[in-house]
Amino acid sequence: MPARFPPLLPLPVALALLALLAACAPQPPTETPPPAVEAPPPPDRPEPPPVDQAALRRERAENARAATARAEAAAASPVSRNMRDYLAGIEETLIARGRLRTDPGTEIALTPEKLAEDFIEVALHDEYVRDGGKLVSRPVPAPLRRWQQPVRVRLEFGDSVAPAQRARDRAEVAGFAARLQRVSGQPVALTGASGNFNVLILNEDERRAIGPRLSALVPGIPAGDIAALRDLAPQNYCTVFAYSSGNSPTYAQAVALIRAELPPRLRRSCIHEELAQGMGLANDSPRVRPSIFNDDEEFAYLTRHDELLLKILYDPRLHPGMTEAEARPIVMQIARELLGTEV
Repeated sequence: MPARFPPLLPLPVALALLALLAACAPQPPTETPPPAVEAPPPPDRPEPPPVDQAALRRERAENARAATARAEAAAASPVSRNMRDYLAGIEETLIARGRLRTDPGTEIALTPEKLAEDFIEVALHDEYVRDGGKLVSRPVPAPLRRWQQPVRVRLEFGDSVAPAQRARDRAEVAGFAARLQRVSGQPVALTGASGNFNVLILNEDERRAIGPRLSALVPGIPAGDIAALRDLAPQNYCTVFAYSSGNSPTYAQAVALIRAELPPRLRRSCIHEELAQGMGLANDSPRVRPSIFNDDEEFAYLTRHDELLLKILYDPRLHPGMTEAEARPIVMQIARELLGTEV
């Protein structure tokens, strides 16, 4: 049944009716405003005492001198002094022999085929195998492994590292982490909080007592790995271990150890090599040049060739867990693209 509406009124009548209804509406009662309350003004805030900048500078300088004195005392043990002298001699000898080059090695020809083979050699092989709980140097095929989550690099120093050296190391690591991110596209940064890639810079005495600290940093770390880091041979200037969760080919944690006694060029070389290897380029090979992934110490710092290896490793066409057979044709195509050549 259709709804019924009252007949429409002419517009002037309707307006008059509305006005009349409004006039007939009861008026709201007038409220009496509350009495004014006079509150006392808030008390003046006392001015903060002036900061004595000169006193702050003196305090900082005194703290730095005390920290430097502690570092000198910690670094003065006979074993640490001997290691420092040994490594200084190693650096001097290598440089005299034309090693620890700081140039990019552009005279070394690089073809897509060579770049692809170098990638297979470095990224799809492990440098060490476990044998009876011990690590044995023997390259073996391995699946492709890399990080999926952001890499947060955390530095930890032994007492033997003086404040000035710590500042230099932090600057070097921060700059190199930014370079790794720029090259690979994978988020990498130095953090002051907890990280998943711990870099320990320790002298001989500190490294030999590192067992409990490693167990806390990497719960479940194999005893053989603790022994390898604790008993690092003198000819090993630095090393890195990267770990996955269970059998996953994706890295979840890494720990690198760098000797605090290293002289400047070897020290920077170790930072480059261990952080780059911890990204997933796990193997060293004498056939890979120009590269830091080569135990003959020909090049000191990450080269353009090594940057291309990182680009390949983090290319989205590859994925963790790939075998050499699965990855090889894709790696070859990426190498051609990176070097600007076609089949």
